[in-house]
Amino acid sequence: MRPETLLKQVLLIAAFAGFAISAWIIIYSYFTSKRLIRIKSAALIENAGSFSQQKQAIPDELPDVTAGRPIRIKIPEIGIDSALGYVGITPAGAMDIPKNQDDIVWLEVGPRPGENGSAVVAGHYGWKEGKGSAFDDLHKLRAGDKLYIEDNKGATISFVVRKIRRYDPKEDTTSVFVPNDGKSHLNLVTCEGNWNESAETYSQRLVVFSDKE
Repeated sequence: MRPETLLKQVLLIAAFAGFAISAWIIIYSYFTSKRLIRIKSAALIENAGSFSQQKQAIPDELPDVTAGRPIRIKIPEIGIDSALGYVGITPAGAMDIPKNQDDIVWLEVGPRPGENGSAVVAGHYGWKEGKGSAFDDLHKLRAGDKLYIEDNKGATISFVVRKIRRYDPKEDTTSVFVPNDGKSHLNLVTCEGNWNESAETYSQRLVVFSDKE
């Protein structure tokens, strides 16, 4: 084979490989964003009042990213100093729920606290068998209050509450999970309102929006 012919073939293969890699990145990014966007209002905490006992998906290791793996959350204003668990997305496209009523969990398919985007943390609300839940006092937070996340690298990341908003269970809550400002946020989610016995859920969803300090 002539050298110029061989060179042309090598360049053609390299160009094709580059195109294939670029296409894979675009497709992966598209479906990842779609998966997050599908998390709607009822999915903020699916049937939160039922305190499901299903096993949670907690991976042993997460892919290397810029921020450490969150392991603890502190909210001095309402007396929270708790370990953080991890949940994924249910087959129905909802954010999974904490296993126990005093657990607080982070949505591990989304950004880690401190990365660009909205890290989402959830906890239960309400009483069961005479015991309260992790986020019963979340509604007491106000703009300017501080939240702290500790990670497995020894770093502490500070966030400041920007606003608190209540959602109807059927309302679109895409903005809770997918911001568009290129900044780092931590959004805390729980239930609120009246308990619906037949639906086994509360009448509202409460979201505390906070920004990295």
